[in-house]
Amino acid sequence: MTEPNSRDPEPEGEPMAGPGAPRPRPARPTENRFQRNFERGLGLAQLTVLLPVVVLLVSGVGAFVYASVYAVHAVGDITRHPFYLNNLRLFLTEIDVFLIGATLIIAAFGLYELFISRVDPDGAGSRLPAWLEMHDLNDLKARVISMIILVTAVTFTDVLLDFDQAQALDVLYLGAGVAIVIGALTLYLRYGSDTPREPARRD
Repeated sequence: MTEPNSRDPEPEGEPMAGPGAPRPRPARPTENRFQRNFERGLGLAQLTVLLPVVVLLVSGVGAFVYASVYAVHAVGDITRHPFYLNNLRLFLTEIDVFLIGATLIIAAFGLYELFISRVDPDGAGSRLPAWLEMHDLNDLKARVISMIILVTAVTFTDVLLDFDQAQALDVLYLGAGVAIVIGALTLYLRYGSDTPREPARRD
């Protein structure tokens, strides 16, 4: 009479029990249909960002066109009065309007990259220049604030070219206000980022 084999395999259909056996995964709860539809709607809602993107692009191009037309008229004024000191203001105004247009277009690119997709014109991975790529909202804020600082400085220089001694105190107050604004924006760029700064590496 043969002894029963203690190592006989377990009957089919029953999982092997033991410390090394995989645990059965719990059944995944059925997703709520309303929740799925709502999340799908949220995904489609991001396409509404295309509206401000288009408006900003059109506004930027309009600023470029306006500055170009202004430059043509400025050439005529400079030709009639070549040694007029305020001719320098014409060039500063052109720079100012061009910078405003560039700021609008930078904001349009930033919103598109943050909410829609990365800009890849030919589909071959040739993206925008590195300084124009936006990875988070902090990048967009930094680009726009930097342009605002530049526009503010150019505008104040334009004011300096058209003041007299009677307005010296007003210009001083204006310069102090501009300096405070630029200083506050610079500090915000330096310390106001939401992204924690990585500690410096030590060799």
